[in-house]
Amino acid sequence: MRVLIVNTAERTGGAAIAANRLLHALNHNGVAARMLVRDRKTDASEVVNIPPSWRLKAKFLWERGIIWLANGLSKKGIFQVDIANTGTDITRMPEFQQADVIHLHWVNQGFLSLGNLERILASGKPVVVTLHDQWYFTGICHYSSDCEKYRTQCEHCPMLKGHVMDLAQRVFDRKQAMYEGRNLTFVGCSRWMADMARQSRLTQGHTVTNIPNAIDADVFKPIDKVAARQRHHLPADKKLILFGAQRITDERKGFRFLTEACEHIAMHHPTLPKQLGVVVLGGDAQSVKEALPLPVYTVNYLSNEKEIAELYNAADLFVTPSLQDNLPNTIVEAMACGTPCVGFNVGGIPEMIHHQQDGYVADYCDSLDFAQGIAWCLNEQRQAALGAAARATALATYGETAVAQRYQAIYQQALTNL
Repeated sequence: MRVLIVNTAERTGGAAIAANRLLHALNHNGVAARMLVRDRKTDASEVVNIPPSWRLKAKFLWERGIIWLANGLSKKGIFQVDIANTGTDITRMPEFQQADVIHLHWVNQGFLSLGNLERILASGKPVVVTLHDQWYFTGICHYSSDCEKYRTQCEHCPMLKGHVMDLAQRVFDRKQAMYEGRNLTFVGCSRWMADMARQSRLTQGHTVTNIPNAIDADVFKPIDKVAARQRHHLPADKKLILFGAQRITDERKGFRFLTEACEHIAMHHPTLPKQLGVVVLGGDAQSVKEALPLPVYTVNYLSNEKEIAELYNAADLFVTPSLQDNLPNTIVEAMACGTPCVGFNVGGIPEMIHHQQDGYVADYCDSLDFAQGIAWCLNEQRQAALGAAARATALATYGETAVAQRYQAIYQQALTNL
């Protein structure tokens, strides 16, 4: 069986990382898989990219320009939606023609247009779509927040300020037309995502299921904490909380709740703040330093998975105050390293963290409960057991073989439906 995985980027972003890990999981388990991307980062033989040209950047700028106009000439939120009006035809590429199954992942920001998707579906090849966000079953948004128009008819998208052009309705109707009668399977990375997809008018008549993202448990594994801290120049005498802060201005990431939680810890757990430090990974480190009432230790962006695994091991706890998320790779990675996690009861997070068994699931948007979760997980009498349970959960749920076998069954069923 030959499978072509299609994603905008090879290594940049959560969807790219998940798609890349699936590529390796499939190849390690008897499936001949290749990956087709626009933005290639390595020279891996199983990864190919579309021919680079100045037109790719021009197409992306054109798409953003249309959204900017529809948004009342405002830049705010224009990366929360995609209209897929520009892209590249991949159906003539030999990698596409040789594949038995086409597996689409995140293909936005000028990689594949709606017209390109129509050509893919019209090729007659079975298509599997992994839902890293909601875009495939909404009009134009990646996360709909509290809007549920995707259930019946997307129109007048609340993500956009202006409604001179109803982009949401146009794209929704076009998706409806091109999905109809096609051999199409949707796979949510979480049960939460799959459940939302099933409620959309766009997925009616198609198979919708869920399979989690894979993890390489030989890379993300427990190692010596002292050595990991020395490697990243972190203090040996602190209880360290790890937080990813690529863009804290994104309200969906919930940074203000982490700030409030740290303030609650200072008020309600007076001895703990002296022991605590926050390790910040990502581009907004300075902003975090200014906002948090705790010592902050910054680590620049890491792309090497071994170094990322070392950082998880250096921490005592990983926290993710996201307000809407699918199945964060970061939680899987931390748990595989034996590092417990704290997150809100939202999206796919409560499917990943088992409350007070391998981490803590705080009440949604409750910064006081989030603080309680941090304090609870850092209790010295339960830390070792929590870490061991987190590792066990990761191995049982996200191991390469288990995930690859579930996708193989999906591919085989799609081929049978031809």
